[in-house]
Formats: sequence, C-alpha cells, structure tokens
Amino acid sequence: MLDYDDLIKRALDSGFTNAGPLDVATLEFMPQVRDMCASDRCRSYNKSWACPPAIGTLEEMRDKVTKYSKGLLVQTVKKLNSTFDWKTMEQTGKDQAANLLTFCDNLSEDFPNLLALGAGTCTRCARCTFLDGEPCRFPDKLIYSMEACGLFVSKVCKANNLAYNYGSDHVAYTGCVLLE
Repeated sequence: MLDYDDLIKRALDSGFTNAGPLDVATLEFMPQVRDMCASDRCRSYNKSWACPPAIGTLEEMRDKVTKYSKGLLVQTVKKLNSTFDWKTMEQTGKDQAANLLTFCDNLSEDFPNLLALGAGTCTRCARCTFLDGEPCRFPDKLIYSMEACGLFVSKVCKANNLAYNYGSDHVAYTGCVLLE
C-alpha cells in the first residue's frame, strides 16, 4: 500500500510548497488542451522529446498514463510582489522544474517505473537532443508536460482536492508523479 504521508513529506523535503494524492481515474484527456500545444505559446512545440509532436498522439499518452493507478500532485507556490511580478513568476516555474527533478531522482530507487508530468517541458538536460536529431539521453526519466497529455491542470487539482488558485497575489505551478 502506498504511504501518502511519507510521499507528501518527501515532496515537501524536495522543495514543493504543497502535495496531495492523485487518483489517476480522475484524469480527463482533453483534445482541446492538447491542441493548444501547436500554438507554441511555451516555445517547446516540436523542440523537445517531452512535447508534441515527439510524444505521440493524445491516445498514446493516455495509454501511457493510465497504466498507473496512483500518484501525487506537487506544487510550488510563491507570493508575488505585484500582479506583474514576472521575475517571481519565472523563478517559481524554474523552482517547480528543479523540485520535480529532485523529487523524481529521490523516488526512483523505490519507484523505478515512475512517470513524471510537469508544468511545461522537460528540463533534465540543458539542451534537448531533439534539436540535434539525436535520441533522448534519458528516455526513462523524461518529464512530460501535463498539458501535452491533454490535462486541464485546474480540473485535475479540483478533482483531487488540491487548490489551484491561491489568489491574484500568488503564482502556482503544478506537476505530478504517477506510481505503480
């Protein structure tokens, strides 16, 4: 049986602000969310092994994700100095990505087949080998984007009783780790 109290403690020790159980059965794979990737607002479309089109179809990602039964939602939340505090917003996103890498690396011995989904593309490598036409260096440690999987993050949080919006004076980034 999965010890969520231990997992949450480990998540918080990895730098996250919040963490809570994730029931994979609550995940809804929405084509309209996945379709937003093609607009390339995050500048990762067709530039990373962790984003479309390299990750395959929405159905392929659904099949990959639904092999897992349990998981943990993880968040990094910071207070903003103003609603236009882009520096804190950007740094919080970087902190979330670093926290997720640390957490996954710490869990990998106990959960060698974990699947991580982040707030944006994988940041394990400074430069993704996708850009050079080379295979991924760490395909078993790749961190996929939640949105690239078609997940509407606020709905995932709500369905799993974890806050998503902490008010206009805060920014929050959410990811998850799926476990067998």
